[in-house]
Amino acid sequence: MTRPRPGTGPGDADTVGSVGEFGVIDRVVALAGTATAAEVGPGDDAAVVRAPDARVVASTDVLVEGRHFRRDWSAPEDVGHKAAAANLADVAAMGAVPTALLVGLACPADTPTSWLEGVAAGMAAECAPHGAAVVGGDTVASAPDSSAVVLSVTVLGDLQGRAPVTRGGARPGDVVAVAGRLGWAACGWAVLRRGFTSPHAAVAAHRRPTPPYAAGPAAADAGATAMCDVSDGLLADAGHLATASGVVLHLDRGTLASFVAPEGPLAQVAAALGGDPLAWVLTGGEDHALLATFPAAADLPAGFVRIGVVEPGRPGVLVDGVAAADVAEGLGERSGHVHF
Repeated sequence: MTRPRPGTGPGDADTVGSVGEFGVIDRVVALAGTATAAEVGPGDDAAVVRAPDARVVASTDVLVEGRHFRRDWSAPEDVGHKAAAANLADVAAMGAVPTALLVGLACPADTPTSWLEGVAAGMAAECAPHGAAVVGGDTVASAPDSSAVVLSVTVLGDLQGRAPVTRGGARPGDVVAVAGRLGWAACGWAVLRRGFTSPHAAVAAHRRPTPPYAAGPAAADAGATAMCDVSDGLLADAGHLATASGVVLHLDRGTLASFVAPEGPLAQVAAALGGDPLAWVLTGGEDHALLATFPAAADLPAGFVRIGVVEPGRPGVLVDGVAAADVAEGLGERSGHVHF
């Protein structure tokens, strides 16, 4: 394992304080890219984004330095990719495609402008394949006693005529399926917090998650009855879906164990640390996989793997008949991320 490089420091010639609010905005806007749905983009009192479906999907995530990212762990481009991905995945989980982002930024005056430019470039790169881009936002100084950067990102999306897929539509008899990675970001975080940067694949998954964006609209088209993205951990987010739908999600432990490749980074790191990689699969968040339920007769879209069934009963999650909280406790973990 190799140790991390130092983060970008405040020694750059230009800082937010030296170039001022509008200087920062000009530099960030120059890197924002173009949203194909935007009629009026950055630089006015508000953006104007076309909504041909007549409905707008909207979601907001807040990323706080020291909690969601660290500048000594991630390049600014990584932070931009991660901030955008967390929001774009929420749109995909509704069965929609993203159209535009709005960004609120709070940072100390000595923040290097080069760091913010890197964040802007990362966000633009994550959004570009979808025809989306940052179309506006706001920049403010952090509190005088705070050195943390805070990014608040709001995403807008287009359902393109589809019915939204909510968390509340799962029915007994449905199958439970997931698309995307599970446990990789948590594994990468475990590596980084011990002062190392390898295996690279796991660390990269923490720095830049790769949500299966196209799987969201595909699931909606295939008749998904409920869906959410896995941001707080599979057991936790499955619990949210179960509660919203008033059902039990019964997951298969053996199938979930298959998400750990014998020679892959999760198995490698778990062996080095003396842990169980299944803990990351079940409780690790920030991979932004998509968890969905489908009618039993439905053909699962490409990329989805069946991991369980929906049953009647008191809402909750079971893994091979064992309550999620007990499974997590047995692995030495909580069921998922808890903010407070």
